[in-house]
Amino acid sequence: MSTGATGGSAATASDIEDVESFRLRARNWIRSNLAPLASDALVGVMRASHSDEEELASIARQREIQRMFFDAGFAGICFPKEYGGQGLTPEHQAAFSEEISGYEYPSEIQAPTFSPCAAVLLDFGTEEQKRRHIPAILRGEELWMQFLSEPSAGSDVAAALTTAVRDGDDWILNGSKIWTTGAWWSDWGLVLARTNWDVPKHRGLTVFILPIHQDGIEVNRIEMLNGNKEFCQEFITDVRVPDSDRVGNIDDGWTVGTRWMFHERMLHNSPLVTIPKGGARGSIRAAHLVEIARDAGRLDDPLARDLIGEGRTLDVVTHALQERVAAGLRSGRIPDQSAAVGRLFTGVVAARTTTLAFEIAGGTGAAWEDADGATAECGNDYLLRQVSCIGGGTTEMARNVVSERVLGMPREQALDRGVAFRDVPRGGSSRR
Repeated sequence: MSTGATGGSAATASDIEDVESFRLRARNWIRSNLAPLASDALVGVMRASHSDEEELASIARQREIQRMFFDAGFAGICFPKEYGGQGLTPEHQAAFSEEISGYEYPSEIQAPTFSPCAAVLLDFGTEEQKRRHIPAILRGEELWMQFLSEPSAGSDVAAALTTAVRDGDDWILNGSKIWTTGAWWSDWGLVLARTNWDVPKHRGLTVFILPIHQDGIEVNRIEMLNGNKEFCQEFITDVRVPDSDRVGNIDDGWTVGTRWMFHERMLHNSPLVTIPKGGARGSIRAAHLVEIARDAGRLDDPLARDLIGEGRTLDVVTHALQERVAAGLRSGRIPDQSAAVGRLFTGVVAARTTTLAFEIAGGTGAAWEDADGATAECGNDYLLRQVSCIGGGTTEMARNVVSERVLGMPREQALDRGVAFRDVPRGGSSRR
């Protein structure tokens, strides 16, 4: 496994620009080249605020910004130089993320294109795969999605039924993936598929990469209760993939998958992504609670102020915990699986902060119009609040990881452990 995902070739301290000089250079470039964001930009839980045309225009702008990053020397800050990155440290990335707060940035490119997809390529990809795809990712030319979840598997991704059958130097893929955010405007997919039915489920998986928009792949969009259509389901029919686009060893996809899910849980701590300090796309930031209270006419309401205080406390603890987890992982003081601690906390906190927003909004949380300002859409956000506990791996799975792999508690009972996957009871339509 490559270790390039955290910084690339070794360099002496004299070879690396100091963090404060980098920060100043980044600050000047950001303020000269990027537009400030409105205070409510990117706030909310999967809000259906744009038409398809507007969303495509937004993605095009994000690709453009990513290319601007690349040309200015700010793309792939912790990616190895040999693949187009800067070969700098997590401290440099943290400085850039702080400086870009309040300005436009390629929010929908960070996850899952940079993490977990590019991170998985750095860890397990062949040299040819890295040189083919990583520079294109850093230039904004390739947007990647993870084809991981399946309609029949829920959180048990190892129970994948999408199959890959060897045919000479190729593989033939058939199956379906679901809950793929933005697949309709993305370019490549990282796919977990079953290659062996005669071994226990974790031992018969293999990972592949494939272009999304090709014959044999049908992308259907899923409409959520608020009208959002970001989620997609893909139907894969007789798609031919060359063995050169296999990632990792045959039937050893769970080794890749375990690291894949580590990078997914690490998103907010990953040195490979740019996420402004203070909040990511698709959430209710604690600072936004003040704006909701203002537009609800409740700034002087003691209850509303208590709720704002709770949100602020959660925000402070979240950042402190994420910094501690990131530092522990970098130093090796805590195991990689501890990333699940951060994943669990951010999921629960996001759901709670969305609830706080709904409670502060009062009556407009149930019925609103555009003129209601920051209180508008708080009702829809509340109904979708559990998205933060499902997307990116459920918080229930994170609890299992923390208990079993971090705290060393006994594993929960699994009736399919040690059983050949073809012998595991399933519905008739999924038998092989």
